[in-house]
Amino acid sequence: MAIIEVSGLRKEYGGRAVVDGVSFAVAEGEIFGILGPNGAGKTTTVECVEGLRTPDVGTVRVAGLDPVADHEQVTRVLGAQLQESELQAKLTVREALELYAAFYPRPADWRPLAERLGLTPKLTTRFAKLSGGQKQRLFIALALIGAPRVVVLDELTTGLDPRARRDTWSLIEEIRDSGVTVLLVTHFMEEAQRLCDRIAVIDKGRVAALDSPGGLIARSTASTVISFTPSRPLDDRELAALPGTASIETLGDRIVINGTDETVNAVISLLARHRVTARQLRVTEASLDDAFLDLTAEATADATAEVAADATAGAAPGATAGAAPDTGSAPVVSYTPADRPEERL
Repeated sequence: MAIIEVSGLRKEYGGRAVVDGVSFAVAEGEIFGILGPNGAGKTTTVECVEGLRTPDVGTVRVAGLDPVADHEQVTRVLGAQLQESELQAKLTVREALELYAAFYPRPADWRPLAERLGLTPKLTTRFAKLSGGQKQRLFIALALIGAPRVVVLDELTTGLDPRARRDTWSLIEEIRDSGVTVLLVTHFMEEAQRLCDRIAVIDKGRVAALDSPGGLIARSTASTVISFTPSRPLDDRELAALPGTASIETLGDRIVINGTDETVNAVISLLARHRVTARQLRVTEASLDDAFLDLTAEATADATAEVAADATAGAAPGATAGAAPDTGSAPVVSYTPADRPEERL
């Protein structure tokens, strides 16, 4: 059952579409990722889900509620850790937790929440004295303190060192395991591949693809990369005829083939047949990085083709051909909708 439903979402600033026809649904209990380059429209999309911005066109529902019209009810079921969040420098961790708990009629008990997130030893520490990872843990706690059914985490691990990032990933998995649906916005491919059940790739304000990480990787033009240096030259025509081969590149004496699992077996058979030894043979599976680059390249090509078609027809290219940068996010302490990108809540 979908707990978040977004249909035909469009948001413009100054006549330019930042989000252009985005649609997706998030099932209850999953980690749903929104992945895309900077300026793709990710943050604007989730701000519409949170009720911080009003869509120009389209509908958004969170647990059946309109985030704008039913804003107060939505804040009872949705918690958010925003892209840019700050608290007063002298506020202690305990004071922040007690303050946010006071905002809700039936808040979660902040004490076990603090223990679970490793914040108990820092309860008397002022916000300004917390490390980056500790601040992120505090913001997760504040997003969960209202006992929400859904939590939105926007660029959660930006600026964290590798160890802190992996610790935070474990926390996100624990949050999901406790029954909370997670909407995760990120541009880290490894993070999305590790955590997400499904991913919507957004590029230039549109959904370029929506699938599981494995499904997206399978779409890559180079699902498997085989590279080796042959002991003697091979016939280019035989290499090109190998099943599943997408492309072949020669780097000095080294051959790099983009193909599939079938291509790996074919390469080994070809080498054996010609009694050629493969030095430094490497077989690398494609990653979400590869799929992402392919998908965003396709979206760029589609947008370019659309502009060209409009120009050929004598029409002015539509605003949907490009996207303005994401407009940034509000501090975590505010829930007031805004409709102008220059506003900071």
